[in-house]
Amino acid sequence: MKPGAVDLLIIGAGIGGLGLAQMARRFGVKSLILEAGGHIGGAINSHRFQTEGGDYWAELGGHTCYNSYGNLLQLLEEAGQLDSLVPKLKLPYRMLVGDNLYSIPSQLNFLELLGVLPRLWISHKAGSSVRDYFGRIIGSRNYRQVLGPALDAVVCQPSSDFPAESLFRKKPRRKEVIRSYTGNSGLQSFIDAISSGLEIRTQSPVTRIERMSDRYLVEVAGGEPVQADRLALAVAPDIAAGLLTSMMPELACHLAEIEMSEIDSQAALIKADRIELEPLAGIIAQQDAFYSAVSRDPVPDDNYRAFTFHFKPDVLDEAGRNARIAQVLGIEQADIIESASYRNRLPALRLGHYERIGVIDRLLKGSTLALTGNWFSGVSIEDTLIRSNDECQRLCKSY
Repeated sequence: MKPGAVDLLIIGAGIGGLGLAQMARRFGVKSLILEAGGHIGGAINSHRFQTEGGDYWAELGGHTCYNSYGNLLQLLEEAGQLDSLVPKLKLPYRMLVGDNLYSIPSQLNFLELLGVLPRLWISHKAGSSVRDYFGRIIGSRNYRQVLGPALDAVVCQPSSDFPAESLFRKKPRRKEVIRSYTGNSGLQSFIDAISSGLEIRTQSPVTRIERMSDRYLVEVAGGEPVQADRLALAVAPDIAAGLLTSMMPELACHLAEIEMSEIDSQAALIKADRIELEPLAGIIAQQDAFYSAVSRDPVPDDNYRAFTFHFKPDVLDEAGRNARIAQVLGIEQADIIESASYRNRLPALRLGHYERIGVIDRLLKGSTLALTGNWFSGVSIEDTLIRSNDECQRLCKSY
């Protein structure tokens, strides 16, 4: 490292940036992370309600981790957290049709399914949209009324135009690890563990990046500029495009073409004895103001239950969202002890996305600039860390 410069400067303290920093440590590369806001974890956001019995968490963002998340598990293992994973109960999802909840199989037309199911063995995801691929193998009615809404719930936005290959990407499982898990305080526990020992500066929005002869000069609002030998942007593509417009206009142009979607996530805390609804993993809305609701029930508590509803943006205000939550759960609005809301931003992938990523990677090749996030191969936590690992190998292997 040259005097006055950090080895690796990472912009963004979501799971992609934090993971990249810890991966870089394996190569002896020290990182500085700049985060524009005050929250560490990005789309991972475990809200802690204060109750008489202590903290009670509910997820306002990402909520699912599996034993196929190899990069995440390695980071947790290195942080000494692998023995503290909390198993999640396997509970059913229910589909909301009108104002009633039904099992998902009950909504399928099995005659249509039997007629099209053989197409499963001759259909290919590559080059197909979610609507085209899954509609072919399950039937147009089943897709419209069941699978389409379920996939919208997975990505918390309309999924029909997503590339089919971006969903359900197969990953090897670590069979000695429980299949589905979380942390003692939700997924934020993992963020706390992974961020331990890293140098992170919050409330440090980057305003400008300049490429000098042999390093980067990064200007920070209200702070001193930072010089870095290597630079990684772990932010949304539109933010990355804005930062790179002057320095790498062609790259910025391709980044700006990647769309983003917004979701209003709202969690409601309820006394367990005030709700009669059976324990659930979550609720899928067939057609409503929200895409899905995720329950805390897989990590049960004797006294409280919580549900996080992922609402379509700007459809209802906070009071309207609480009213709809109460209606769906079959409770009085007064039964909601407390609610918490957060606006999440997620990538809206489209056909041609992987070709665009190929162009972006060619423009990055041979440079000391890296890009990571949940908008490369898929939107899951592990998809993000796969990208971070690839970029870490490229930046640090010859350090």
